Amino acid sequence: MAHVRRMLRIRSFILSCLSACALAAPLAAGDAFETPVTGQILTGWQQADGTRIAAVHLKLSPGWKTYWRAPGDAGIPPQFDWSGSDNLRGVGITWPAPEVFLTAGMRTIGYTGDVVLPVALSPRRAGQAMHIRTTLDIGVCSDICVPHRMTLEATIDDTNTQPTPAIAAALAARPYSAKEAGVTAATCALRPSTDGLQIEARVSLPHAGGREMVVIEPGQPGVWMSETDTRRQGGTLIATGEMMSAQGTPLALDRSAIRITVLGQKHSVDVRGCAPG
Repeated sequence: MAHVRRMLRIRSFILSCLSACALAAPLAAGDAFETPVTGQILTGWQQADGTRIAAVHLKLSPGWKTYWRAPGDAGIPPQFDWSGSDNLRGVGITWPAPEVFLTAGMRTIGYTGDVVLPVALSPRRAGQAMHIRTTLDIGVCSDICVPHRMTLEATIDDTNTQPTPAIAAALAARPYSAKEAGVTAATCALRPSTDGLQIEARVSLPHAGGREMVVIEPGQPGVWMSETDTRRQGGTLIATGEMMSAQGTPLALDRSAIRITVLGQKHSVDVRGCAPG
């Protein structure tokens, strides 16, 4: 019953947040007095293969935060729309290691201050200018949470090959890969539960420092993942949680698409895929 009450409390909180977001008026993107976040595109540098390393740069007012790609139970996941761009074939976002917050007694994950999200931009027509236009739908929170939509644009028509320090620093702040962190094994055991699936992830790796936390992403749309309960058993980190289909349909997961992020005080680790447990 305690688990059911917790699930209902989480769902009620999320629905109330979404309702508040739907009723809130859009904020004026350029008004520093009313808007707790401003943004720009850093045009970055060109790599030898023609890919452009650029970044979305967000500046948050003191006391405000925004969310990581997996924001936690009470967070608002960021959405990017690049469809207004010209001569853009593909975009890859690198997420620097985030911070962990408590919101209404629940855990959220995100960023404060200056946020630089590096993006790798692949042109459709090599050697020609790219016009980059992205519309962001993000949540920004302090004592209250508000939705914010902003459109950022930049034209990239130079051949600069000198790395931009702020982007290079954000790239260096990404979580370690499994190989870099010394991960020797990662398994996921899946068992049917009342509402969906219970997952137990076991990752064998050296300690990441402090109180470690594990975030599990199912790797497919329409699947809700709970916070995990995390504990360490010697050289193995064990995280358990619940997955449910947003439509209430049966779940069939591809373990190779599951993403496990270990957040520690010294560093973070990004584990792609897991073997059957």
